[in-house]
Amino acid sequence: MKTLSMTPLVRIAVILTALAGVARDTSAQSIASRVALVSNGTVRMSFAARPGICGSGNSITHTNGRGRTTWGDNWNNSSDVEWESDCSLGPARVVIDRRGGEPTDLRFYVGGRWRPAASDIVDLGTVPAREAADYLLSIVESNRGSIGKKAIFPATIADSAEIWPRLIKIARNPDLPRESRTQSVFWLGQAAGDAATANLSSLVLDNSVDREVREQAVFALSQRPRDEGVPALITVAKTNKDPEIRKKALFWLGQSGDPRALDLFEQLLTKK
Repeated sequence: MKTLSMTPLVRIAVILTALAGVARDTSAQSIASRVALVSNGTVRMSFAARPGICGSGNSITHTNGRGRTTWGDNWNNSSDVEWESDCSLGPARVVIDRRGGEPTDLRFYVGGRWRPAASDIVDLGTVPAREAADYLLSIVESNRGSIGKKAIFPATIADSAEIWPRLIKIARNPDLPRESRTQSVFWLGQAAGDAATANLSSLVLDNSVDREVREQAVFALSQRPRDEGVPALITVAKTNKDPEIRKKALFWLGQSGDPRALDLFEQLLTKK
């Protein structure tokens, strides 16, 4: 039998094809599958944070054109990360404790550097931000305990991840814990853009959603820029069929000090 020899170009093509196969196998190994390999222990990962996000200890700050917003505890301490500056820019860092093959706790930081890893800590390294957000939201969607609400905030910080449509679905899902749903509504309220306000308004109008979740959506509308939030709250106050939801909208309109809110109050109080 005659053996065919490969030309140099053919050899290169074969090698490149093999390398591409290896790359596909690596990318196919999702964050979820890597985390699942740890039955008892701690998993940590890093990913790119959105611009303007920095952290110091358990405190995380977002700076944008409208100012600075800080969440968390204003003290520089954590069991997982060390800092040297007041507010350190990315990356985002997530720590997940697992017992019996299930997540039991989740912690989140921005910036700093990892403390030395103990023997039961598995570091996944730097993972793609969008995949990290996808994995974190999968925890929210599948977990019936309190850990779900802890996974929402870090997902909102992941760079270039468009998570708002999934947060709307989470907020509407009656099978998920109320804490997870109200947290979803809160972060929807922090999202920039007209789409977020439109989605919040539709959530308020959906009477199939628990009243507590809808009340959180009313509050989230009150946190939007005035030109977005005030008209939406006025619409809720005028048209919503639930009197408690109307009262919430009127309360937050009263806090706004907006002239349009005063016009509405005058209309309601002089109506015969």
